[in-house]
Amino acid sequence: IQMEEAICFWLVLPKNIQHFLAFWFAIIEVNKNPKLLPNVTLGFRLLDNLCDGRLTYFTTMQLLTSGGVRTNNYNCDTKNSVLAIVGGLASENSIEISNIASTYKMLSYGSFDPVLSDKTRFPFFYRMVPNEVMQIKGVIQLLLHFSWKWVGLIAPDDHSGETFVQTLKGLLTQHNLCVAFTHSILAITSASDTDIEKEAAKMYHTFSQTKANVVVVCGDSQSLMLFTFWIDVNYQGAQMALVGKVWIMNAQWDFTAVDSQSFWSLKHFHGALAFTIHTAVVPGFQDFLKAFNPQRYHPKDVFMKEFYKKVFHCGVIYSDRTSEIRCSTEEHLESLPGAVFEMSMSGQSYSAYNAVHVIAHVLHEMHLSTSKHIKLGKRSRFGLRNVQQQLHHMLRNIRFNNSAGEEIFFNEHQESTTGYDIVNCYVFPNGSLIRAKIGIMDAHTSALPRSVCSESCHPGYSQRIQEGKQVCCYDCTPCPEGMISNQTDADHCDRCLNEQRSNQERNQCIPKVIHFLSYEEPLGMASATCSLMLSLVTALILQIFIKHQDTPIVKANNRDITYILLVSLLFCFLCPLLFIGRPGKVTCLLRQTTFGLIFSAAVSSLLAKTITVVLAFKATQPGSNMRKWLRKRVANSIVLFCFLGQFVICTVWLGANPPFLSLDMHSESGQIIVQCDEGSVTMFYCVLSYMGLLAIISFLVAFLARNLPDSFNEAKFITFSMLVFCSVWVCFVPTYLSTKGKYMVAVEIFSILASAAGLLGCIFFPKCYIVILKPNLNTKGHLIRKFD
Repeated sequence: IQMEEAICFWLVLPKNIQHFLAFWFAIIEVNKNPKLLPNVTLGFRLLDNLCDGRLTYFTTMQLLTSGGVRTNNYNCDTKNSVLAIVGGLASENSIEISNIASTYKMLSYGSFDPVLSDKTRFPFFYRMVPNEVMQIKGVIQLLLHFSWKWVGLIAPDDHSGETFVQTLKGLLTQHNLCVAFTHSILAITSASDTDIEKEAAKMYHTFSQTKANVVVVCGDSQSLMLFTFWIDVNYQGAQMALVGKVWIMNAQWDFTAVDSQSFWSLKHFHGALAFTIHTAVVPGFQDFLKAFNPQRYHPKDVFMKEFYKKVFHCGVIYSDRTSEIRCSTEEHLESLPGAVFEMSMSGQSYSAYNAVHVIAHVLHEMHLSTSKHIKLGKRSRFGLRNVQQQLHHMLRNIRFNNSAGEEIFFNEHQESTTGYDIVNCYVFPNGSLIRAKIGIMDAHTSALPRSVCSESCHPGYSQRIQEGKQVCCYDCTPCPEGMISNQTDADHCDRCLNEQRSNQERNQCIPKVIHFLSYEEPLGMASATCSLMLSLVTALILQIFIKHQDTPIVKANNRDITYILLVSLLFCFLCPLLFIGRPGKVTCLLRQTTFGLIFSAAVSSLLAKTITVVLAFKATQPGSNMRKWLRKRVANSIVLFCFLGQFVICTVWLGANPPFLSLDMHSESGQIIVQCDEGSVTMFYCVLSYMGLLAIISFLVAFLARNLPDSFNEAKFITFSMLVFCSVWVCFVPTYLSTKGKYMVAVEIFSILASAAGLLGCIFFPKCYIVILKPNLNTKGHLIRKFD
């Protein structure tokens, strides 16, 4: 049974002749295959819309009405009836053809518009290429991979271009990528010479002003022709404006030269990255192209004739006319530049090739089904009506392996799942064109360009959006102390943990320095040395006084009180050792309470000695009955009573809210201050206040008794020592409150040592001078000044 069906194919530009040849090669393969459609021959009819959308309606009507009679929905020519339409290189054409062809099955080999996935509107449309959304997502991933955040967009001024731009812009915003400019290209078929010149001027202005070095382009070969025209008419300006630009092209934007002499204008696209429809090596196709000659195959149409005239500048003669320059058999397709014609099968050609095989396999399945029905004795006719009824169902479920070994089928949206190849394009001066898959592209062939509105923020910095500008235009702000960013172009800084601090570069968190007054550092070492030396001096004075305990100067003013005072001062000098070194729970409990109790004992002893001086003077006056108050137990009772007052305060403090160990992570930048928290600040100042009260009382009593007529009046020395003591602790309070960390501890240690040293020096150094160096003055007679 011989059967001829019409399959329509659209040709747009000279380079697109490969689409037709791939289509034709598939027809030849099917007709030569004895296992596929035996006794059935596929035929085809080729029509061109001349890049004009209006002619698309005309050519479609020609298909549906047998070419001559243009009456819609009426066809009396069953021999040339349309079975399916393969075409729609542009999405606009596919939409127009689908609207007219209605129930006729259309297989597009180059339409990407997502609107064609609407099966309510286009139920019989089949796409041999993936949806455009997949391609747009691939553009986003490519931009993110190379950190290109400042990009320009070029798209045709039509529905397809607008859809592409709007979809891409939405995804760019989601990934913090920005659009530097958007440029719409006029349709070349609807543009006048004046329009094209204005368009060229706009293109030059756009590219000469932008900082974007990466340009994403969407469109078809027609759009590229207009772009190359701009390069032609503005060659010098284009050279400067396009230098350093990287192009990311969609699958429809193809390198196309009008003839073998015009490929030079495409050299600016050298290094471009392009999304191409997936293709594979089809056995025999290149041999078919190498052996191709129009006089051999005689397609009986004007397409090959015009093609040869344009690319080889000769004429193909199909008759005896000799007015044209004849083409010889030496014009080989492989001799053409790659920008004019490629020997390797392009993605669109591969899709057209697969479209023919899809139809052939569907017809084969239908033919087998018809033969089965005949064998069962059922009436069935393998004709156009049955074909149209079964074609849609079988197309949706077809699945087979083509000659390249790849499985061909449609998904639930009636789209191919072949995907895209991402290639790097090389345009050489001799016109050759090479497309290398990115996966195998050598890294040293070219340096990666940058395309950003602002320079990248290094680790340690974060982005701060410039007011009134897009998110890609930002300033780099250093991360503050305690915060880091460890990646380039961080949109914010991350805070370190409490026990960590940021390093100097602000790109890493490191452990904070443990901060306390240690014995190893100079300040701690000096404090400990002073503490021990003054303790030794005090112990030496105590030994001297014990050795000379029977001398008048030691026995004066209650010898026991003197010993209590010296022992208290000895512990006062040892007290700072509790403040040096890393604090612990026990030392925190002992620090302030021990200091308060010991100093209270010392000041209480001085108060008792001062009162003893006053009582001794009163007792020596005639008729005085004060001698009974000069007993030792009176002075001891004063010391004990005053000491118990401080003891009660400390006991309440420890019982209610005692001091405890704490870690201050915020007062000092980058440091953890190990310190003792007073627990109750009120109780701490109560201890200081009580000690200050005792000191003030001692100072007042000693001041009033400073002029008593003794040759060695101890009240004078007590007055001066209390003056030193009160001065030190009055200065201590504001200084203590204004310091932090180990320096706060150092201030308290200095106050303890200074005040205790003042007491020791003012009271005991004069006595030691007499005891050791002036023993002749250490007599009872010299201690009493006689009255006149």
